[in-house]
Amino acid sequence: MLSGVHEGLETPSEIIESANVRGRYWFYHYNIDGVDDRGWGCGYRTLQTICSWVCHALRDKKDLLQVPSLQKIQQTLVEIGDKPAPFAGSRDWIGSVEACLCLDQIFGVSCKIIHISHGNCVDRKVGEGLLEHFKHFGSPVMIGGDADAASKTLLGVCKAKSGFYFLIADPHFYGKADKTLLQSNGWVQWKHLDDVFKKESFYNFCLPQLRNNTIVCSFLVSGPVISTL
Repeated sequence: MLSGVHEGLETPSEIIESANVRGRYWFYHYNIDGVDDRGWGCGYRTLQTICSWVCHALRDKKDLLQVPSLQKIQQTLVEIGDKPAPFAGSRDWIGSVEACLCLDQIFGVSCKIIHISHGNCVDRKVGEGLLEHFKHFGSPVMIGGDADAASKTLLGVCKAKSGFYFLIADPHFYGKADKTLLQSNGWVQWKHLDDVFKKESFYNFCLPQLRNNTIVCSFLVSGPVISTL
C-alpha cells in the first residue's frame, strides 16, 4: 500500500498559490484488498483514502483506529438508517454524503458538504474555497457526482494564471501500483478545472473538518486569497 502518491509531481506553470494535503495517507484503489470492486467501488476507495488520513491525524488522540472495509462501510450506513438492510453486501455505489455520514459515525469527524448544480459552476469562488480548505485543514476531499459518477480524491488545489488546477488521485486504478506508474499514467496528476468536471453533472464535495498540524508551505506570488467555505 502506497503513501504520498502525489509527492514529486510538478505543479502547473505560472503558479500563484497552492496548498496540498498535509500528513500521511494511504492510496486506496480497486481490488487493493482482494475485493474486485471494479465498476462500483470507487466511492468506497476514495472514502478509505480519507479514512487512512484521519487515522494518522488522530493517532495520538484515539487508539486502535482502522480504515473500515467495504463491508464495514455498508454496515455502518445500514445501522444508522441511511440505507436499507439489503444494502449490506451489495454493489451499490456511495457518494460524498454517505462518506460524510461514515466519517462522523466511525471516527467522530464532522464534514462540510459543498454542492454545485452543474460542473461549469466550479468557478473561482469554489476553487478558492477549496484552496482555503487545504490551507486551514489539510485533509483530503471526496468529489462525487451523478452524471459523472466516477468518484475522485482531491489532494490539493493550485491557483495559476491559467485558472485552477486540482490534484486528483483516481481510485479506478486496478493492478499493482507504484508511484512512478501512477504518476506517469495519469492516475495521480494535476488537472485543470475544465478537465475534471462535466457540465451536465452535479457535484458534491466532502470536506473533513479535521485539522492536521503538520507544517506545510504554500507557494505565494501575490498576497493570500481570503475566502470562506
